[in-house]
Amino acid sequence: MGDMKQTATFAGGCFWCMVKPFDEQPGIIKVVSGYTGGTVENPTYQQVCSETTGHYEAVQITFNQDIFPYERLLELYWQQIDPTDAGGQFYDRGQSYQTAIFYHDENQKRLAEESKQALQESGRFQKPIVTPILPIKAFYPAEEYHQHYYKKNQSHYERYHVGSGREGFIKRHWGEKNEE
Repeated sequence: MGDMKQTATFAGGCFWCMVKPFDEQPGIIKVVSGYTGGTVENPTYQQVCSETTGHYEAVQITFNQDIFPYERLLELYWQQIDPTDAGGQFYDRGQSYQTAIFYHDENQKRLAEESKQALQESGRFQKPIVTPILPIKAFYPAEEYHQHYYKKNQSHYERYHVGSGREGFIKRHWGEKNEE
């Protein structure tokens, strides 16, 4: 347990929108966009988007457990997604855009299940929370142009974040103070 550096992996629809919320938090060492959960080795973005590989678009986060514990990552994760949508996220439909928490050990699995249960019981969402909690599989970093997309292509990212409906959804469910 001595190693403070841990890894978390989350799928939350388009991975561009999943980097920024985590990226600038204290204790977050790095955030990598990529693909996981599928069967094809080293898939390309085109392959994943074609829905033939079984992969999810995901982010893999290296973090310091002492500064930013996994429980806080989970809280932040739930605030970025529509956890009641089993068919994708916002206007991105299909398996590669589905949500999932990929656990790296039994402790993460337990914490993820507890946080899902707490969210379900909070009554914040009318519909059931359907985000699955799955064991981690091989994670393949995405092409370089996808990494930190929100910094490289700021105006496109902002249009997408708003246009996809994600931003409005987050505000409706979590209020303005989501930018903590």
